[in-house]
Amino acid sequence: MIGVIQRVSEASVRIDGEITGRIGPGLLVLVCAEQGDTEVQADKFLAKLLKLRIFSDAQGKMNHSVQDLDGQGTLGGLLLVSQFTLAANMQGGNRPSFTQAAAPADGRRLYDYLVLQARATHPQVQTGQFAADMQVALINDGPVTIPMRIAPAPSP
Repeated sequence: MIGVIQRVSEASVRIDGEITGRIGPGLLVLVCAEQGDTEVQADKFLAKLLKLRIFSDAQGKMNHSVQDLDGQGTLGGLLLVSQFTLAANMQGGNRPSFTQAAAPADGRRLYDYLVLQARATHPQVQTGQFAADMQVALINDGPVTIPMRIAPAPSP
């Protein structure tokens, strides 16, 4: 599972001109399931995401997670947006190949699972819509942008 994590002051997703997801301070996460990914990768991805210490403490050091933005229990929002293009392979030519992305049915299943698990463990979760044409707006805070990949376990 691949993600691009952006620390934001605010972020939103629009579909057909209507806002379908919006957060204030927190994390905008673009996420892509790859071939071979399972719920195991989604669980590891979410666990890492929720504990990732990229919010500043009083000394300006990145020491707080989205579960505790200010060190005093303030929760940040999560905006989870599916984006299969994160699996792009640029090795040959100028047109990216997306063959490493999970098949659409698997991608949807894993995205839905990730969202369900996130909502069960974090009270402020918003989403885009799987396979929709979305417009994502954000104010990147910092800017802080971090790529993350949880690879499938190697086959025996």
